[in-house]
Amino acid sequence: MAEGVDPVTVEVIRNSYISIAVQMNNNLARSAYTPVIYEMKDCSVAIFDREVRLLGQAPGLPIFLGGLDVAIETVLEHFGQDSMRPGDVYAVNDSSLVGSHLNDVTVLGPAFVGDELVGFAASKAHWRDIGAKSPGHAMDTTEIHQEGYRLGPTCLYRGGIAELGIIDLLLRNSRFPRGVWGDLQAQIAACRTGERGLRALHRRYGAEILAAVDAEIMRQSEELDRRAVAALPDGSWSALGELDSWGPGGDPVPVKVRVTISGDRMTLDLRGSSSQTPGSVNCGRAQTVSAARLAFKFLINPDAVVNDGTFRNLDVIIDEGSVFDARPPAACQYYYPHLGLMIDLTLRALAQACPHLVVAGQPADAMNILFSGVGGDGSRYVCGEATAIGWGASSDGDGVNAIANYGAGDLKNLPVEVVESRFPLRIHRYGLNIGSGGRGTNRGGLGVVREYETLADDSAVSLWWERTRTPGWGLAGGDAGAPGSVTITSAEGVQVVLKVDRMRLRRGDRVTVRTGGGGGFGPSSDRSPVAVARDAQDGYVPEMVDA
Repeated sequence: MAEGVDPVTVEVIRNSYISIAVQMNNNLARSAYTPVIYEMKDCSVAIFDREVRLLGQAPGLPIFLGGLDVAIETVLEHFGQDSMRPGDVYAVNDSSLVGSHLNDVTVLGPAFVGDELVGFAASKAHWRDIGAKSPGHAMDTTEIHQEGYRLGPTCLYRGGIAELGIIDLLLRNSRFPRGVWGDLQAQIAACRTGERGLRALHRRYGAEILAAVDAEIMRQSEELDRRAVAALPDGSWSALGELDSWGPGGDPVPVKVRVTISGDRMTLDLRGSSSQTPGSVNCGRAQTVSAARLAFKFLINPDAVVNDGTFRNLDVIIDEGSVFDARPPAACQYYYPHLGLMIDLTLRALAQACPHLVVAGQPADAMNILFSGVGGDGSRYVCGEATAIGWGASSDGDGVNAIANYGAGDLKNLPVEVVESRFPLRIHRYGLNIGSGGRGTNRGGLGVVREYETLADDSAVSLWWERTRTPGWGLAGGDAGAPGSVTITSAEGVQVVLKVDRMRLRRGDRVTVRTGGGGGFGPSSDRSPVAVARDAQDGYVPEMVDA
């Protein structure tokens, strides 16, 4: 414990930071205009000190959180700290700078006590439409200029006064300007909440005590991580896999991971993976580092709070110009598939060293489905969602059914009631994808099946379905989970597709999506009779399903 800092004060302030972030996240969700934020929670928030060190964050999309500090640093590099004043609001979404796709817009603001800058509050959220070549976003982009407006460090409010020309540009270039306006204001409200919380703590404790407490919090986190890594065996382990393609009709995308543990340090080496692709499976370096941190956190103190002291003993090695460090004008709409596979492969590599800590494979992708078109009232609509999958089993138990992929964290599905009340769609079926989990001593989790019917004549569906070439593998003798599939039934017959951009639909056409399951752990011959009977009773095996 640092001199002059008592443990009670440390814990009170540590939890205050978390509480501030949770309030930010709640206000963002309550205020947002579009379901992708207020229902699905496709957003993340955090607060930082004036040195851009993470103090606290809320549950959200963990794949976002490692990039918020980069966004602040990018803004600081461009504008300079001395130019900032109370009431400023900045935004950035450029994939080459902050990593993910352009729809994910980071909005941030500085926090001041009087004239002194004390920290930053930041939020990142998915905007429904930012002027890409297809409504919402496209599945077949080949350069970032097709994916919408690209914001470098941009000042939206100066001293609380709106930069009207810039905001007008954002609204005019979206098919849904009201949603952009509302979601922007919700993110600003979240940042204001964080700024107020930071100011209140500074006024209560003072900068000197907070600095000492922050140093102690970060020291503790770093020490916990170093101890946890040091407890693992030294060595180097590799794993390989590949994505189905970089876009509709594209080639497979290989991903290579080597994990090395030496003393209390871990290194993730991604060299040898695919170079940046001609399609939209690419991301900036910042997003790769964020995903690597997520893989690390799955194994190293997963229950401990994350702050700037976390990940200090993690190194990430990436080839320049690779799929993990793409350079403009690379398209980055589908920034997650290779990251999800990388996380999965990291766990697979470490299964050779510490099988008791890892889970079997999952079809680690968002399994995105997006409907767009014109509804019966003549207005445009876009309904997009990520679909739940089955997680891999572990040495301790069965995989979890119907849950978001690794990177999505707290992401929710769109409730049937929201889809049917807001969009010209009807959902006829939503349940578990029976038999999709890999068999094993412990069974892999099941994916889901969801069947949509279009209720408008002028509609289209866009799909991104992944991981049929490298499904959720089994470990220790367990079987792989089943891959996902999509069937489209129309007057012309039945089509099976995985990736498509704006495939035309008519009223009454049906789209049935089935997501893949997780891999099993251990030989299925060792599964207990009680567990086998429970599977049959629950209807998790195909032979128990009514015809």
